[in-house]
Amino acid sequence: MPAPVTSPSSTSGPSSACSRPPASTRAGPSTGRGEMSDLQHVFVMTYGRSGSTLLMGILNSIPGWLLRGENRHAMRHLYDFHRSGLVEKARVDPARASQPTHPWFGIESFPEDVSLARIRDLAEATLLRPEPDTRVTGFKEIRWYDEDLSDYLGFLRQVFPGARFVLNTRNLEDVAASNYWTHKDDPLGQVQRIEAKMLAAAEGLGDAVHRVHYDDYVADPGALRGLFDWLGEELDLAAVEAVMATPHSRRGKHRD
Repeated sequence: MPAPVTSPSSTSGPSSACSRPPASTRAGPSTGRGEMSDLQHVFVMTYGRSGSTLLMGILNSIPGWLLRGENRHAMRHLYDFHRSGLVEKARVDPARASQPTHPWFGIESFPEDVSLARIRDLAEATLLRPEPDTRVTGFKEIRWYDEDLSDYLGFLRQVFPGARFVLNTRNLEDVAASNYWTHKDDPLGQVQRIEAKMLAAAEGLGDAVHRVHYDDYVADPGALRGLFDWLGEELDLAAVEAVMATPHSRRGKHRD
């Protein structure tokens, strides 16, 4: 059993329910007029060959859910764009940079709020593409290993206010033995370091993160009850078992 991710004010384990964010913080895409929709956002944090495609399928079996798959860390590029604007804005002298003869003319007025709103608009129009009946959207990604992971998570929470994160782990020896990792140097050491980095960053998310373990919910789908309670959704075991009976990613049925 993995060590739980807990918030600074909680000692609950990975299957404990966390309080749902208040409705006022669960905001969706900007309409460009300062308005927010009721769309909620959930992101799956994990590493390669952890069973995250199966978990995505389980979550997408919930009515109104539409989580997309990996995008090769596309949001990270938008984070770098946003951070660059803020760094250079802070670096220049505003009075001088506002002059058209200055080499950084205009950067002193980089609008943080507009940048965040437009990044969300772009992400939802291209990566997430919610449908008319979508209540919850987001994506799963296996590339959460940057040194500034905590800052990146903070950026995602700015772009998607009220965003929540599902941290999916798996027995690391099994992960490292998969074809995805065996050709890499020190595969077990790599996944150990990535998992440790994710767990450390997740500590700063408080009640906005919930951890699940692949080996637990594959052996007993009822182990997902804590996750579904935390999400405020009903656990339909028949629907979950139907998903588990369907091959996902490059593996067969998730019962072996």
